Amino acid sequence: MDRKNAAHGKTSFRWCDGCGTLVLGTGCGCGSPVRSFEVNSPGDVRPCMGDGVDVVLSLFEREFGSSAPLKGKAIFLNKVPGEDRTDEIIAHGAVLALMRFNLSTKRFELDVRQAGAEIFADSAIKNVVAFSGMSGHLKGKSVPGANIGEVAGEFRAGAPIILKKGSKIGAGVALASSEDIRVSEKAVKIRSIDSPSVMPLSPDSDRKRFVEANRQHLFDLESVAINEIRSYLKKRNFPVTVSFSGGKDSLAAYGVASRAVRGLELIFVDTGIEFPETVRYVDDFAEKNNLVLHKARAGDAFFKNVDAFGPPAKDFRWCCKTCKLGPITELIAKDFPDGTITVEGNRMLESFSRADTRFVSKNPFVPNQITLNPVREWNASEIWGYIWLRKLEYNPLYDRDFERIGCYLCASSLGSEWENVERVHEDLYVRWNDYLREYAAKKGLSQEYADMGFWRWKVLPPKMVKLAEEMDLRTEPKKTDGPTMRMLKGASSCAAGGYSVEAIANIPRSRDFSSVAEALRTIGEVRYSDEFEIAMVKTKGATAKLFGGGEISVVSNTLEGAETMFERATKALLRAQMCTSCGICAEKCPCKAITIKDGLSINPEKCNSCGMCEGSCMVVHYYDKMMTADNKRVRT
Repeated sequence: MDRKNAAHGKTSFRWCDGCGTLVLGTGCGCGSPVRSFEVNSPGDVRPCMGDGVDVVLSLFEREFGSSAPLKGKAIFLNKVPGEDRTDEIIAHGAVLALMRFNLSTKRFELDVRQAGAEIFADSAIKNVVAFSGMSGHLKGKSVPGANIGEVAGEFRAGAPIILKKGSKIGAGVALASSEDIRVSEKAVKIRSIDSPSVMPLSPDSDRKRFVEANRQHLFDLESVAINEIRSYLKKRNFPVTVSFSGGKDSLAAYGVASRAVRGLELIFVDTGIEFPETVRYVDDFAEKNNLVLHKARAGDAFFKNVDAFGPPAKDFRWCCKTCKLGPITELIAKDFPDGTITVEGNRMLESFSRADTRFVSKNPFVPNQITLNPVREWNASEIWGYIWLRKLEYNPLYDRDFERIGCYLCASSLGSEWENVERVHEDLYVRWNDYLREYAAKKGLSQEYADMGFWRWKVLPPKMVKLAEEMDLRTEPKKTDGPTMRMLKGASSCAAGGYSVEAIANIPRSRDFSSVAEALRTIGEVRYSDEFEIAMVKTKGATAKLFGGGEISVVSNTLEGAETMFERATKALLRAQMCTSCGICAEKCPCKAITIKDGLSINPEKCNSCGMCEGSCMVVHYYDKMMTADNKRVRT
């Protein structure tokens, strides 16, 4: 793979026409010449496999009456931004089309590209339109019905169309149905049209050919990863573990780690909301490979807490702390009291939050654990190529058209994935869907709020706001009486010495949780985990941890220090989520460390933690209302 072309947001890949497959390095293992093609960035291209192949073929069958040019061929997918699942379909060394999951219709839609039109022009028996009488630059123009000649098949307005004009072939979209197309003023929108390119069609190909084409490149990747691990472990005498989630990335990480060091042990967090296949797969993998498996179990923690917190969301992932972080912290403290070096499958291309992943990292919220990330720079095709190269048994859910493996009801999953859960595990689908509908009814929201996935955000992104407006849906739940607090443990002595305070704050979510980390900078040094939605602030004598689910935990050397830190941390939470952008705090700041843009932004190099901004903020007065008589009495 070439580097990204930042100028136009593309990433270059290579294709071997002799092998009919993607080439990951500079050349193909067969020795044949390779050619370059571009996909949209970031370019985390993955093989289309199992049921996913059937989905792609069925789309072309539905729209063009034929899937012949793709049968038996190597197909790859490239995830790109969209309302929901949106993938570029790659075959024959080109992007043929875009497939999108429509949240409104609950089905995939096809948007054919120029290369796809050329390849399917001869085999398509429907959605083909021939026209004449227009000349000059045609890209982007609309064709009037008077210029429409032959029309093949029946189709709806909005359907993808293969266009023909003389010897030229193009891709477009029907602006009218096949029945009305000849009388419509705007009949077809031309996306592109040109003389057919001299692009050779690929032979049949499979994963074995893909591995052979990229064998040396995959061995090179493995060698680099092994050397990194061995080099780091030379002077460090800690037990080595692999964080084994049951997903492809952790499997590849295990593959390289198992060749770098002996005596590996696996760590698995059973969140209680895993797919049954994943739990079975992890257990079987450990047994077949004679590996010690350390399993952290969350039990029924999710459903015990969901009524208190409501459905988790992409910007409100309380479940990660409850079902992942808590159990793994306990497991490592119990099973590895002196610490462990854990190999993980974190990749830079997975998400924006992991784009700066380094080889060595440490989660400040998981004591006694150092993390190594040997596959951080690999793309998804390299991950799969390595798995197939080393014949590593993978989770069977990948063959059921799941692109990611995790909790079956994860808010970070897509609507298309949730529909897939219904297909594969109707029982799990029904349980969670019933809860979502009940929740929506309690909050005065429509059934569509649950069915179309609006619950996945506390603060809707623009794409979902637009969809809600188009559907005339209410997405704001019934207003509550304002922020509330429930003390779990008032200021009390700790077994380890010092004092602690624990509480749960119910504060309306209006911004991403990263805003909380920003507000805490007025108190002291801040560390933040986007994945687990945890912000931690430290001062000389106290530490506070704030979680996306509303939990607040404070420890201090003194009783006064614990109470003071708790008050300041809670007020920071209020300021972050309830900021009115009035700008008074910025004006009061003697250091000019505060800027207001959709909430607080703190320059830590200027801030001296004087607290003057806090005292000037109107929303912090909610703190006194939250500290009811019952809360104040909770003190041991």
